[in-house]
Amino acid sequence: MSSTHGGNLHELAARLGCKAEEILDCSANINPLGPPEQLWQVLAARLPDIIHYPDPEAADLVKAISNQYRIGSGQIVVGNGTSELLYAAVRAAKPQRAVIPVPAYIDYRNACAHAGVKVLPVPLSAEQDFQPHLRQLYELLRPGDLLILGQPNNPTGRLNDRQKLLALADRQPEVLFLIDEAFAGFIEGYESIACCRENIITLCSLTKLFAVPGLRLGFLAASEAFCQKIRTQIAPWSVNSLAQAAGTFVLGQTSYIQRSRETVQNCREKLLRELAENLPRLRVIEGAANFLLIHLSGRISAANLADRLLRESKIAIRVCSDYEGLNSQYFRIAVRSEEENNRLVHALQKILDPEKTVSSTTQRKRTPALMLIGTGSDVGKSVLAAGLCRVLLQDGLRVAPFKAQNMSLNSCVTKDGGEMGRAQVVQAQACLLDPDVRMNPVLLKPSSDTGSQVIVLGKPVGNMRVAEYVRYKDKLWQTVCTAYDELAAEQDCIILEGAGSAGEVNLKAHDIVNLRMAQHSQAPALLVGDIDRGGVYASFIGHVEVMVPWERKLLAGFIVNRFRGDVSLLADAHHFLEQRTGKPVFGVIPWLHELGLPQEDSVSFKAGLYNRPKPATEHIEIALIDLPHISNFTDIEPLLAEPDVWLRTVRHADQLGQPDCVILPGSKNVIADVAWLKESGLDAAILRAAKQGREIIGICGGFQMLGHSVLDPHGLEGEPGSLRKGLGLLDLTTELATEKTLTRRQGTHLPSGQPVCGYEIHHGRSETAAAALLHFEGGASCGCTDPSGKVWGSYLHGIFDSDLFRRWLINRWRAAKGLPALSGQGAHYDLEPALDQLAEVLRWNLDMKAIYRLLGV
Repeated sequence: MSSTHGGNLHELAARLGCKAEEILDCSANINPLGPPEQLWQVLAARLPDIIHYPDPEAADLVKAISNQYRIGSGQIVVGNGTSELLYAAVRAAKPQRAVIPVPAYIDYRNACAHAGVKVLPVPLSAEQDFQPHLRQLYELLRPGDLLILGQPNNPTGRLNDRQKLLALADRQPEVLFLIDEAFAGFIEGYESIACCRENIITLCSLTKLFAVPGLRLGFLAASEAFCQKIRTQIAPWSVNSLAQAAGTFVLGQTSYIQRSRETVQNCREKLLRELAENLPRLRVIEGAANFLLIHLSGRISAANLADRLLRESKIAIRVCSDYEGLNSQYFRIAVRSEEENNRLVHALQKILDPEKTVSSTTQRKRTPALMLIGTGSDVGKSVLAAGLCRVLLQDGLRVAPFKAQNMSLNSCVTKDGGEMGRAQVVQAQACLLDPDVRMNPVLLKPSSDTGSQVIVLGKPVGNMRVAEYVRYKDKLWQTVCTAYDELAAEQDCIILEGAGSAGEVNLKAHDIVNLRMAQHSQAPALLVGDIDRGGVYASFIGHVEVMVPWERKLLAGFIVNRFRGDVSLLADAHHFLEQRTGKPVFGVIPWLHELGLPQEDSVSFKAGLYNRPKPATEHIEIALIDLPHISNFTDIEPLLAEPDVWLRTVRHADQLGQPDCVILPGSKNVIADVAWLKESGLDAAILRAAKQGREIIGICGGFQMLGHSVLDPHGLEGEPGSLRKGLGLLDLTTELATEKTLTRRQGTHLPSGQPVCGYEIHHGRSETAAAALLHFEGGASCGCTDPSGKVWGSYLHGIFDSDLFRRWLINRWRAAKGLPALSGQGAHYDLEPALDQLAEVLRWNLDMKAIYRLLGV
């Protein structure tokens, strides 16, 4: 199990038969934050440099080091990692002997052996936590010696007093001091001793603090004379172009360095507490570094413990039996993130103390989860999420949907009066669950190009412009996480949906809905792209390119959506994609015609209308006014299911024509949309249609527009006190109130006697002397009509969902047109067959076995 160094994940993965990224590496002491995020853009920009030889002097990097450490350029030598510089330094020093307090980094001895230098090990006392005694070293040292010290020591983490170390160097001017500061960057307040004395040589690794061990980069600082000797020991072009660019960039990341120190310190302290509380039999050596040396008491050896941790939990630790001065009971662990540290403690406890109850802080039950993110809006995430929910439900799992933040004017009301996105309501139905605002804790309803109403856990909290909402997101994040955690605790698995494009670099800093949410839920992500738009594979690659390592780690692969044609033709593209990104395609979903599920996006919805042909048989023609701020457009979807209805959208007065019915839908900004009707001339066209006996229907905002006026005293949709005259077709006046009505309704359409049901979402308070149109259970009423009965409206969203009412209405239009009533009851509006059909399509076209492996169920 043990090896000379930690971090040999490829060997461990081959042994387990898994991917290296599946192993939690606690054997290598690398910054748990990962590299600075902007580094990936720096490396991508410098990638063309690989066609040229690198700068042999690494001038830019040396200058950056010189500025950071305030030492002369001639006192710096950069190398391909500090190991190269260590070996070169020993060769250049040519000491009579090397004095090494042990235990110590194994390559100190190896470098000496390689140079033929005799080593004098100085054993450190375990009882005194391996702290070096500089007085003892003073007495042992003699002219011509080379003293090699870790500052802090690896593997003990012990740190020497800076002033005493410098004093020792002063008292032994003929001794060379090689001080390894590889892990010093993690220590708050540490001051390097680079070039503080002529007889001091320091080594500094740039791979550990900045988490780029694969680049192999470090530097040595010493007198100019010694540095000149070192340069003769190193091959030319030792440091490649990308490593030079990376080093130059990261040295200036002061805020990242400070955040790294604070994070490691906090995580280290919490890890120490968890070990003390849950595993008191372990003796932890008190050190200052980003790792812990631990002594294991009992019969089990560190090697056996490491083997079990790897096999049972896929966790790697560093066995320290090959360190001089340590026995088979010592191991070392890196300080990782809090969650990873807790995972390690839990795994250790299962082996070393399985009967003890694990504390709540170390054991967080993960609900299996999968996230669908997209290359953009309207690529099919919502529909695919609904389909996966239904597949998992059919397979016997309790599953729920979740979308942290939805921007949509298409919403519904839950049984307890909360407002949430319609897409999550459909997904809830796919799971056979009642809609729950925790499934969509944040809903944004745009009211202008730069502002939205913000709804949190079903209730409006106010209108916010973009900058204001960005600031508010910090507060929202905990609300979102709590909603998810509560919902996930009640389910066997969760299907999460992202929003828009997961590659929007301008939004990632304050993301609460895409990969940050995947990270919180520990959900692997699949990136969905719409191939019908073109450029889907370039978009996939582009999204991966702008992802930082932790995001790429969460991304499991891709789903190609809306494909028309022979899937075998995509094989080369899929091979290229996997070669370029290392991620596979999990399936190709065909274009689904007439699926019958509500659209999440009004663009998709209206595109479907534009492509819908006119029925060849006798039919009713409906004109839907395409308001700029149209909302709850899915109200009219049940009409699309009828075989004798042709519904089209209208945005210009000359498009209205001679329809049998005109529908004014809901609006998120009634006052602005009334103004648009007048500016476009549609108001006059609608009035002419009413005089001609065409039926005019208004739903919610459209209902308000049919009245005499709409007043906004509180500035909910415009300037406070603004007033707009309506079409005047109904004896109705409306005032927008600050309190929002959110309620479900069930009752009767009085003129027909037919049942209706739905929900109300509105700020408007309307007054009319006309008789009510709808009567609800509990005594409430809503809506009104003109004397002819041909102009009417109500606040009830979903009014057309009732099959009996909808057919009564269409047959009334048919009679007015001189057509006989349609025999039978017409269409049956039911999402269940569509959801089952969608699930069947996904089963055939997705690698469901691979998806179940991702879920871990």
